Amino acid sequence: MPLREDIATARLRDPAARSGLEVFLTSAGLHAIWWHRLAHRLWRWRLRLLARMIAQSARAWTGVEIHPGARIGRRFFIDHGMGVVIGETAEIGDDVMLYHGVTLGGRTLAKVKRHPTVEDGVLIGANATVLGPVTIGARSQVGALALVTKDVPPDSVATGIPATSRPLDRGAGSGTQSDGFYIDPAIHI
Repeated sequence: MPLREDIATARLRDPAARSGLEVFLTSAGLHAIWWHRLAHRLWRWRLRLLARMIAQSARAWTGVEIHPGARIGRRFFIDHGMGVVIGETAEIGDDVMLYHGVTLGGRTLAKVKRHPTVEDGVLIGANATVLGPVTIGARSQVGALALVTKDVPPDSVATGIPATSRPLDRGAGSGTQSDGFYIDPAIHI
């Protein structure tokens, strides 16, 4: 059941989450995702106005704006949430984590694929901005405050304004350092 999987994901990725009940009742990021799933289903059924109304209500309630046309995979987690914006043609894979203030935005008004594709296992740091139909490759990390306007290869770290990419050294491949912290892309700035 996606609801249980979402709660388990939140408990795994948020050390401040003390219980499943607490996560269920208080996680704005999860609430935004749950409302998005409903809005996205309505969007696919061509009930576009109702989908947009639900998305706007969720935005007011959670501080997270997810267009109902965005496609989002499993075990997606938004930590803190406030200020996250995900555009209409964005595609997000499984096991992706976003921090507060992240924008997955467009660079054109044309009705084409204009938002990013974020592949599986990506982590995007606080207040990072990813613009246009770029791809953030699987298992990559985008540093806090980065401005990404070009593709990021898989297993890379992207930092800076404009962002530059380099291979991500995961050591034993865990994605975390020996002290249990996520690899900090900001140390490469």
